[in-house]
Amino acid sequence: MLARPRRSVLYMPGSNAKALAKAATLPADAFILDLEDSVAPDAKGIARAQVIKAVTGDFGGREIVIRVNGPHTPWGTDDLIAAAAAGPDAILLPKVDGPGEIMLAARVMRENGAPERTRIWAMMETPNAILNAGQIAAVSADPASRLAVMVMGLNDLAKETRAKLTPGRPTMLAWLANCIVAARAHEIDVIDGVYNDIKDLDGFRAECRQGREMGLDGKTLIHPSQIDICNDAFAPSAAEVDGARAIIDAFALPENAGKGVIQLNGKMVELLHADMARRTLAIAEAIEAMSKVAA
Repeated sequence: MLARPRRSVLYMPGSNAKALAKAATLPADAFILDLEDSVAPDAKGIARAQVIKAVTGDFGGREIVIRVNGPHTPWGTDDLIAAAAAGPDAILLPKVDGPGEIMLAARVMRENGAPERTRIWAMMETPNAILNAGQIAAVSADPASRLAVMVMGLNDLAKETRAKLTPGRPTMLAWLANCIVAARAHEIDVIDGVYNDIKDLDGFRAECRQGREMGLDGKTLIHPSQIDICNDAFAPSAAEVDGARAIIDAFALPENAGKGVIQLNGKMVELLHADMARRTLAIAEAIEAMSKVAA
């Protein structure tokens, strides 16, 4: 089973050359080199040039994503063309409202030399994105779409809906769950939104735990101080890994061949638990492999 850890996904402002250079030293699973929200209008051109150059660097096997400006902006088309030619691991599209925007971006990427491995990530940050989450995720069934990940943008959702972002995120849980179900139905990943209070590490840890329990694959971050907590929260624990191995080993026993349900340590275990166990081990092994490459 192939698995790619996306526990911690750190935004890096494309206009900050020092931050881009530092990225390779940080233990995040993925980096979003940002051309959109974190870059002032008068720095968009410089940011694009710096990000395109940075993509060619050595990030120790971590996933590199370029977030472009939207097609409705003066920079969006040029961003997408330049990012496609640069060939990052993925391009993150902001303010996606429906599947048509995914397919249009994929066509532009194809026409401008994007390697086949370059995927599309979609920001889920508008009311229409939430309403159309199932349709957006479903487009991933078409290989031409390149869609691999949905990324929650809760700050923009709060702005557009006038909902308050409060501890525990009660106003956002239904929208998060909607996107999680859509992603799982169509076998793509979904990444949680950012936590705004950099100094509140306890609150951040609690939100990471909530995201993991809801089924999110990881979390977007705005500061390196959040990486270690996030990696720990979204990684399988030692107990989970041991439990996964025990389930797989139990189903592999000759006396359990062909069984759909077995008993293990006094509990009933089904084949679906074996599938979950295989994914747990795949993620744990991928994390270990990534740490060796980064070292």
